[in-house]
Amino acid sequence: MDGAITHAPSFDPARAYSNLPLLPPAADLESRAVLKACIGARAAVAELKQAGRLLPNQDVLINTIPLLEARASSEIENIVTTTDQLFRYAQPDREALADPATKEALRYRTALRRGLDLLQKKPLSTATAVEVCRTLLGANLDVRRVPGTKLLHEGTGTVVYTPPDGEALLRQLLANWERFLHHATDVDPLVRMAVAHYQFEAIHPFTDGNGRTGRILNLLFLVEQELLDIPVLYLSSAIIRRKADYYRLLLSVTTDGAWEEWILYMLRAVDEMARWTSERIRAIRQLMHDTAAPVRKALGVSKPELVELIFVQPYCRIKNVVEAGIAERQTAAVYLRKLVAAGVLNEVKAGREKLFINPRLMRLLTIENPGDLSFHAPTPTKRTAGGAR
Repeated sequence: MDGAITHAPSFDPARAYSNLPLLPPAADLESRAVLKACIGARAAVAELKQAGRLLPNQDVLINTIPLLEARASSEIENIVTTTDQLFRYAQPDREALADPATKEALRYRTALRRGLDLLQKKPLSTATAVEVCRTLLGANLDVRRVPGTKLLHEGTGTVVYTPPDGEALLRQLLANWERFLHHATDVDPLVRMAVAHYQFEAIHPFTDGNGRTGRILNLLFLVEQELLDIPVLYLSSAIIRRKADYYRLLLSVTTDGAWEEWILYMLRAVDEMARWTSERIRAIRQLMHDTAAPVRKALGVSKPELVELIFVQPYCRIKNVVEAGIAERQTAAVYLRKLVAAGVLNEVKAGREKLFINPRLMRLLTIENPGDLSFHAPTPTKRTAGGAR
């Protein structure tokens, strides 16, 4: 492995940080505090992995948590949309109808899926990062060749960091980043993820999309290391709540070599959101179970496949019911309208179509505490998705 000093002795934010130290840093990455935090975070991630396996259909998670992650990760970069907008336009044939911010956030989910596809063929690499960023931005870009990239303070506009310049140097740094990810096996994977995330952001290899690409790479690394089966850790939610700390601690590694604080920040975010997601999965399982009875009562027949569908597609369309082979179009429309009348779904107009929203699932995904989401009281037959913003 390459060794280096912890940080440059003469860091100047206005000058390209060409002497960015290689990995691993000459710091104690697994201090006593880090190892203690790592135990809790690893346990929380293991619980999340197991919780996901207990769902009858993991598409329920794949179609929901990555959209929440896309919204939060995009918001960190000041690309703001709502959960309602994302779910309204999440299906491929509706995406073109979305506003620009929603389209950009939806590309985050597409980029995450593209990264997962690439993981089936080869380990995480610079090529993966390039492909993820291309998908994310919808542009045929590559590692930066032109100098002039600078990171500015949101409030004052002053330069806080100037990343390294020159394609050859950037590719050398990225090669070192790759080696650290795959060969520093004496370092816990969660610690490696935190260290590698700093390094990727410090390298800043692209003209745009570095933050979102880096956060996608975090999730892909957890899947590659088999800590998760699917990328359903809603990590950006914890970051957006502590956005100032996120950027402050990233910079503190550069200026002061403050690795422990940064690693602890990331481990706590992993721990918090792994537990959050596990709690949601348990609540989703219970909600699916509780939904079966009112669906059976409304339709006069048991329809477990329809119950599953309105969780896989919480903004369901008549077309989805038909394509799932549950019913022909006319019968599918009748089924969904009966579920609206029974208070299971809400019906909203979306252009020429109607969307049938699972309001309890959306509320469960977007509130801090799931609370009582059972079917004690009827809901109006038509309203917008309250709590889905």
